[in-house]
Amino acid sequence: MRRTSLALLILLAACQRPPERGDAGPDGGRASVSGLERAAIEAGAIADASRISPVGLFQRAHEAGRDSLCVIPGQDGQFRFGLEAVFGEEPSCRGHGTARRTGDKLILSFRGGDRCIIVAQYDGDQVALPGVVDMACADLCEGRGSLEGVSFPRVANDAASALRARDRGNTPLCDS
Repeated sequence: MRRTSLALLILLAACQRPPERGDAGPDGGRASVSGLERAAIEAGAIADASRISPVGLFQRAHEAGRDSLCVIPGQDGQFRFGLEAVFGEEPSCRGHGTARRTGDKLILSFRGGDRCIIVAQYDGDQVALPGVVDMACADLCEGRGSLEGVSFPRVANDAASALRARDRGNTPLCDS
């Protein structure tokens, strides 16, 4: 029922007029929210993702393995994260770095040689990576693995759970 309502709200929001140049979103202009979406948030029908911290553990088990993303508080309003996406016995992607929040986006900046930056969609319940990522991100993956289109549903909303998360080699995904 909730997914159907959400889908209906999204369809209705898509029919709304585009924001005028002078319109500022509720978060100071970083992201505009349609009138219908704002009404749904105020009525409690949907959560206001701009008020939900991304700190926590996001994880999805599937037939080929488990995809995990941990997010913990960092410095200067940023966050630190670690992620692993598994595509069977061999192919996988793994990385860590810093993240910052901008409206309904979570900007993941990976540490390492190439500067891989991924702008993920964040709705409070899930972090979804885009269907196309920068070529610099290929170095994070082994074999035929790719981070394109990987999504991580939330399973916990606290830093302690994120710090307990381990990759498939039993190494901490987010270090303290």
